[in-house]
Amino acid sequence: MIVVSGRSSRHVMAIADHLMTDLKDEGYGNARVEGLETGDWVLIDGGDIIVHVFRPEIREFYNIEKMWAAPDMEDGTLH
Repeated sequence: MIVVSGRSSRHVMAIADHLMTDLKDEGYGNARVEGLETGDWVLIDGGDIIVHVFRPEIREFYNIEKMWAAPDMEDGTLH
């Protein structure tokens, strides 16, 4: 999983478009894409690789990196 930020909706859409073209050109086929219409959060599912492209505010709001972080351990209990 790769998490990327663009500076604006237009930038997010351009990054996603470029990635989809590169994936196709490199022989990975057509990736499934969600969110390209708004450019707030674009998900590119390339099968073995998933790319999330966010506007900074949206990335901060959803904070998906926290989902994949190790839990905080203190005195042997989860917090």
